[in-house]
Amino acid sequence: MGYVAAKGGAEAVLRAEQLLEYFRLKGESEPITVRQIQEQMRLAVDRAMGEGSLYAPELAALALKQSEGDALEASFLLRAYRSTVPRLAYSVPAEGARMRAVRRISATFKDIPGGQLLGPTRDYQLKLLNTALVNESYQSMRDFLEQFEESIAEEAADGQTGIFPKVTEGMRAQGILAEPPPVEQAEALAEPYDVTRKALSFPAPRSARLQLLAQGDVGSLQMFAYSSVRGYGDVHPTLGELRLGYLPVEVAHPFTDEPVEIGEILATECEMVSRVYAAGQSGEELAPPTFGLGYGFSFGHNEVKAMSMSILDRVMSAAKESGVHGQGGPAADEEFVLLHIDGIESSGFTAHYKLPHYVSFQSDISVLQRARTYRATRQGPAEDGGGQQSVTESQLQEIIETFSEKRGPGE
Repeated sequence: MGYVAAKGGAEAVLRAEQLLEYFRLKGESEPITVRQIQEQMRLAVDRAMGEGSLYAPELAALALKQSEGDALEASFLLRAYRSTVPRLAYSVPAEGARMRAVRRISATFKDIPGGQLLGPTRDYQLKLLNTALVNESYQSMRDFLEQFEESIAEEAADGQTGIFPKVTEGMRAQGILAEPPPVEQAEALAEPYDVTRKALSFPAPRSARLQLLAQGDVGSLQMFAYSSVRGYGDVHPTLGELRLGYLPVEVAHPFTDEPVEIGEILATECEMVSRVYAAGQSGEELAPPTFGLGYGFSFGHNEVKAMSMSILDRVMSAAKESGVHGQGGPAADEEFVLLHIDGIESSGFTAHYKLPHYVSFQSDISVLQRARTYRATRQGPAEDGGGQQSVTESQLQEIIETFSEKRGPGE
């Protein structure tokens, strides 16, 4: 893709940046601190970390302050910062069953091992504005926290660890959960695909798919997932399990190679199940009906993203299975989905149209004028019979081909 180098305007650009800072600061309120954003705007922080693909709550809060709350810009800042950080080590693969859950629900069974744990959620709130927050003060916050922490002190002393078995493991033990497609089983034995080190190619291995889904824009993921369950697909998912909690992070000891816990991250994990019917050409069943599994994971507290991701994972896995329901619709097109869910890439490409395109547009005008001249010539009396018309068509085709070669995609 080519751009036009615009000379001059440096002073105007600097003034534009100053004006941006003015609009961020104007008003009579006190400056909002990074700590306030990190503690009181936690969901925005979690989204920025997920789409920026970097677990750094304080930096995410800083990015949100710098971008004035623009989630895409904050994610872009985090992604750019991540590209400057050296990679020191790889963590040991984490098991979701080791998550210290603060929220854990299932829509498949009422009674699950360990019980349902509602945790922090707005699922059951009325969607009404809470005008009491207008006059919220530091003292009112302290009063609520002291009262609430005192009320749960006795409950916290019962010794519960928050570690629960997976609901889907019970389904697997019953033989009603299908194994992954053979191609994905083979991929699981190989080294995980690193999308930050290798160019993406299709068909993509599942490890690459999950990485791209995990850093995708939540709105894009939700749109594709919604399309697949609303009618542009054949997947009818049920929430196997949704977890929110703290997942330990381990690295291998440099001398003993034993896993060493170096910290923990707050994360959301989701497993969706949907029916799988394998059928032959004549419609007869080839195997007993089972449930297929889709997986979703996101930094922080982002349930919509984890659920949408697990639905899309299931849809794309179904598309790899031969003769299986659930493989239709736009969401099943792996290449189409994975290349269009990254909010940073899509917003950057869209925003580039604000840059100068003077020369390319002048080419558009030139082609347009010559085409109009040719059209006027054809409508007028032909002096050379059909010969002049034939030459003009050839010239016009040459102009169009030359114009197409000079311009890149998206110009």
